[in-house]
Amino acid sequence: MTTATLKRYGFQAMGVPCEIQIYDSSRINARQRIQELAREVSRLDKKYSRYRRDSFITEINLSAGSKLGIKIDTETRGILNHALKCFEESEGLFDVTAGALYRLWDFRQARIPAQDSIDKVLRSVGFHKLSWQGQRLHLPAGMELDLGGIVKEYAADAAAKMARRMGIQHGLINLGGDFAVIGEQPGERPWTVGIANPGERRSMMAKIDLSAGGLASSGDYERYFELNGERYSHILNPKTGWPSKGLRAVSVAANLCTVAGSFATIAMLKPENEAIAWLEESGLPHVYMTNAEQIAGPALKQESATPAAEPAAESL
Repeated sequence: MTTATLKRYGFQAMGVPCEIQIYDSSRINARQRIQELAREVSRLDKKYSRYRRDSFITEINLSAGSKLGIKIDTETRGILNHALKCFEESEGLFDVTAGALYRLWDFRQARIPAQDSIDKVLRSVGFHKLSWQGQRLHLPAGMELDLGGIVKEYAADAAAKMARRMGIQHGLINLGGDFAVIGEQPGERPWTVGIANPGERRSMMAKIDLSAGGLASSGDYERYFELNGERYSHILNPKTGWPSKGLRAVSVAANLCTVAGSFATIAMLKPENEAIAWLEESGLPHVYMTNAEQIAGPALKQESATPAAEPAAESL
């Protein structure tokens, strides 16, 4: 019997480099399976990217102000139900209805929008302003949904779930630093996941061992600008319309990548002290960087540990 070895396949989706690793004895079989998983990720990207004119989320946003609303499917309703829970648990800080705010802020040109423009957009922001009638969703005029804070993590979980249905027992989904475990490595060995240091991208600020569930990260290091000595994060507070000024970065592990991502995003939206207390109360493994670039969190305990050497993976 041929021994299963680690196979790796990289691709681009959700605007980030992605990679899927699985153990399989056949190179051809592994490639076919991983490509099917990659197509599932691409399907969700095409369906929910607000940057695509042909996406379903764009169709939803174009229906804003329509008395007829728009019919949504079960998958979209499930994602919105999760978004509602995040909205309630964060007391309105995690709000997928704030998409229009991101059109105001130009992080490439380092341009701050006028306050009256922000105030105008804020009038159409608020998850409680959405309404359902049966399967039809109604958005008020001017509202734009942005599911970017959920979909990448949801896609990682969806791909892992599909992999398990395909009979894959050992694998790891990596969508731009958001991870979902298909099953731990042979010999009951966890996957050691490195978390990038926002201050020094070539180094790691922590390592977390994952045997199940997922891990997600959120931070202001990907998109921000500095102006007159002030740092402006791309993570916007939906209540004020201005960039959040809490933690610099957060990584959280949970039973699902979707759950981990929600905790990380909510932590980024809270004031720093509140975010740290909230993460501690969650009891979830986490690591964070403060505004003063101080790295802390229970996940740091694993950084000093010396993990077993990782097996070489064959690229497909």
